[in-house]
Amino acid sequence: MAEEVKVFRSWASPFPLRVIWALRLKGVKFDVICEDLFNKSPLLLQYNPVEKKVPVLVHNGKAICESLVILEYIEETWKQSPLLPEDPYQKANARFWAKFSDDKVFQSIKWDVLLKEGKEQEEGILASLQNLRYLEEELRGKKFFGGEAIGLADLALGWLAYYINIFEEVVGLKLVDQERFPSLVAWMQEFANAPFVHGSWPDRDKLAEKFVAMREASLGKETHK
Repeated sequence: MAEEVKVFRSWASPFPLRVIWALRLKGVKFDVICEDLFNKSPLLLQYNPVEKKVPVLVHNGKAICESLVILEYIEETWKQSPLLPEDPYQKANARFWAKFSDDKVFQSIKWDVLLKEGKEQEEGILASLQNLRYLEEELRGKKFFGGEAIGLADLALGWLAYYINIFEEVVGLKLVDQERFPSLVAWMQEFANAPFVHGSWPDRDKLAEKFVAMREASLGKETHK
């Protein structure tokens, strides 16, 4: 009997992309269900009743939620093309940078730069640049975060290879450039060129429109507090 593998995603979120990339990298066949997060399907609510969000991986009827948790499940279920090294220290290091992506990098760039202005945004820019410097230092002398092959940390941070330029365009500033972050820029290019990434990115113009609307809504709400 064939395996049932489904990925619930939304068109714009970068988090389900991690799951799609991991499955593609491992050669696992899967179906995609694209959710309208303003009108969530009964299936999504059934499979993720606690958080009611994407991504959700459904494997033979069992649902796994949260993108980093899903990546770990994929790694343990399908052993080919490993996402994590055997060495315990290197494995812990990969998990650290994956978590750093969510807790620090994405948070500071989206919430404190894209959706802020004035002094709050200035503080967000400083925090974001420091977080990016940490990534630059970790990548120095390496092709990917784990060395020569794409792994867990690369999948977790892969959104940077596409979304960061759109964030910059919407806000009107440059965070990542060749002069300050040569290793990070090289990594972004290498990741974007990986075969399993091709064709996975959302429409750039639609994303830009969405982020402009988010920024305007956020700043409008703050103005009328």
